[in-house]
Amino acid sequence: MIDFGLRQEVALVTGASSGIGQAIALALGESGVAVGCAARSGVRAAETVSRIQSAGGRALAIEWDVTNPEQAAAAVASVEQRFGPLSLAVNNAGVGAGTPALELSPSAWQSVFDTNVNGVFYSCQAEARVMQQHGRGAIVNIASISATIANRNLTQVQYNSSKAAVVHLTKSLAVEWAPLGIRVNAVSPGYTLTPMNRRPEVADLVAEFADTTPLGRLADPQEIAGPVLFLLGPAASYITGVDLLVDGGYCCW
Repeated sequence: MIDFGLRQEVALVTGASSGIGQAIALALGESGVAVGCAARSGVRAAETVSRIQSAGGRALAIEWDVTNPEQAAAAVASVEQRFGPLSLAVNNAGVGAGTPALELSPSAWQSVFDTNVNGVFYSCQAEARVMQQHGRGAIVNIASISATIANRNLTQVQYNSSKAAVVHLTKSLAVEWAPLGIRVNAVSPGYTLTPMNRRPEVADLVAEFADTTPLGRLADPQEIAGPVLFLLGPAASYITGVDLLVDGGYCCW
């Protein structure tokens, strides 16, 4: 892993039990960051923690449902009690969904927004409340290329809309919190080889994703982690309110 100058920082990562979130948590741990690894399942979060600790890093498992605003402050407090002032945060927890718009129920629409938008806001709010006390902080929210495009052959209007909301939430918070010394950016991954995309039943669709991406393949989750660490670090000290597309050129088409 490239050294992004994050050693001795303290971070919180939501959705850290697998895929992109786990890759980010592992990369932070490898970079010398103490990492709070949050997930709905404490057991699965503990798996990520074990991997960080086995590599000589410091980490804490946190069971946290990001749709519950009351749990947000407690999660942040647990990280600070163990490791000290929180300086970095990555809000990655999210859910995917695909339903034709004409068949989409109000509850199905709302459930996606509860996690992907409300959960990101509650997380950002709790993180910034402690960061402002220290006069500095960096937050990265994980959005998606689906915030920028309407994906071909996928009926996921609720997901696309929620990720677009994450991007504008990020920009709005960046402007509001700049005077507090808190930078807020987003990373929008393209098609990525997460466990969800390794399932045999989606093999044909994944092949199509790779074929229509200019670089000719899906991203490895570690290739999303690198840009996230860059935005968290001192090399990005004058960057805030950015939505960084990490998509192998997909959105250029």
